[in-house]
Amino acid sequence: MSFIVAIDGPAGAGKGTITKLVGDKLNLVNIDTGATFRCVALCMLRENIKIQEEDKIEDMLNKINIEMRPNDEIFLNGENVTKRIRENDVNDFVSPISTIPVVRNKLLNLQRNIAKGQNIIMEGRDIGTVVFPNADVKIYLDATPEERARRRILQNKEKGIDVTYEEVLENIKDRDKRDSTRKVAPLKRAEDAIYLDSTNLNIEQVVDKIIKIIEEKRK
Repeated sequence: MSFIVAIDGPAGAGKGTITKLVGDKLNLVNIDTGATFRCVALCMLRENIKIQEEDKIEDMLNKINIEMRPNDEIFLNGENVTKRIRENDVNDFVSPISTIPVVRNKLLNLQRNIAKGQNIIMEGRDIGTVVFPNADVKIYLDATPEERARRRILQNKEKGIDVTYEEVLENIKDRDKRDSTRKVAPLKRAEDAIYLDSTNLNIEQVVDKIIKIIEEKRK
């Protein structure tokens, strides 16, 4: 019997960082769903596959190999793409490709298979609404666009990615609009999700609040 924690929220809300820390503290398997979509986006960019070319997309998906290795390293077809999938061209492309039904179905099955029989924590945009609607704990993690842009800039600097605050803020606002208005699995808060605004909280405070929520549920 598995125990599932679903953390949803907009781009740059800190879901990845928080999910990893909570997972480490509570011994939950951390599954980075966003990275799987980013790998598909990168593969399509490299192969020059357009969103409308569903036959080519399906053929690519039948061959693609995505691995999540220790130290949060992401491998695409044997290549370490941990930094590459966070760059601007992938950022701009990942939201549109995440609306393609064949992509979502492929990755949905992958995500659910990874979770079978495990105690997991998973973050994304539709984990509590689509991927695991029966999750034991659902949290919607949010912050203002300005705060999310500031955090993303710090993350990019740590990863050696050079981009301006204005570019990041504009990208986040565009991403919010696309993610919340798309027809397929739009970003939205599940009715039974706990809302957590992290704008004025530091990482440790957010982690502590989420751990408290999970531990209460486990009782």
